[in-house]
Amino acid sequence: MKLLKMSITLLAFFGFIVTANAGTLDKVKANGFIKVGVNGTVFGFSMPDENGNWKGLDVDIARAISVAVFGKPDRIKFIPVTAVQQLPALNAKEIDVLISTTQTLTRETKNRLNFVHTTYYDGQGFLIHKKLFKVRGIKSSRQLGGVTVCVLKGTTSEMNASDYFRLNGINWKPLVIKDGAELKKAFFEGHCDCLTSNASHLAAYRAVAPNPKNYLLLGEIISQEPLGPAVRHGDDQWYDIVNFSVMALIKAERLGINSKNVKKMRMSKNPGIQRFLGVTPGMGAALGLNDNWAYTIIKQVGNYSEIFERNIGRKTPHGLNRGLNNLWTKGGLMYATPFR
Repeated sequence: MKLLKMSITLLAFFGFIVTANAGTLDKVKANGFIKVGVNGTVFGFSMPDENGNWKGLDVDIARAISVAVFGKPDRIKFIPVTAVQQLPALNAKEIDVLISTTQTLTRETKNRLNFVHTTYYDGQGFLIHKKLFKVRGIKSSRQLGGVTVCVLKGTTSEMNASDYFRLNGINWKPLVIKDGAELKKAFFEGHCDCLTSNASHLAAYRAVAPNPKNYLLLGEIISQEPLGPAVRHGDDQWYDIVNFSVMALIKAERLGINSKNVKKMRMSKNPGIQRFLGVTPGMGAALGLNDNWAYTIIKQVGNYSEIFERNIGRKTPHGLNRGLNNLWTKGGLMYATPFR
């Protein structure tokens, strides 16, 4: 009898954990907007412009989720969070979704987060002042012995750098900084000769530097950083909505659907396109959304290629190639679950 009571108590306890996190969609709808946690300091990914308008790849991912839920891309409250703040903010329900951070085992388990499909496959690199190349001939991160290296506190970059330099017997001088804006400032004002972070972020920092040509991005990538949105454990419907909003961007590109032709593509005889765009009903009800949710995302935000190219692509100051972030059919890793 005692064992039975204990089992019932445990079931009730774990049931409370699940239901306590359930209902994010209802809360979002009641608020009339989605609380989105972003870095807020990375040009091309998530950063307000001079007029206070948020722009970037991560911003557009958030807008896709807004369209799925509300049919409009602007039902969002962007909340800048530092690397130290981001996980506690999500668990404390100060934000509804975090965009974006690196998926790790500890964050999935100990921090009780669920990561959706990766939105950017990245890796950690090193950005140096060119004077190091000219004076000391530094061409590799293995030559950074004795160099002061700026790194952001509470990130995988901090842990990766520590592991990398220790493994290779390199005596580095870390300058650990809590805030992303202060990190950039410290590097560009010469308080450190090297900055280590995700390679995409380093390209972004250099793109908006006063003199971009004064900085050199070293060739080595020392980690794998799958970046993507994260939500709390225990709310499967919200996870599904965020996850498939991301995959809709990738699926659209694979199907040849973009913001310019999406209306015409609704006339397609392809059963897969008909399901995807809501001509054939069912894909919306499965998520608790309207059947035209994917159609509306692509019409208002674009597919993944459009988002990538306008924010960080070859014609932007970043000048980034798709690389691993290309479709799997073109040598990349972007691959969406079947919509059926």
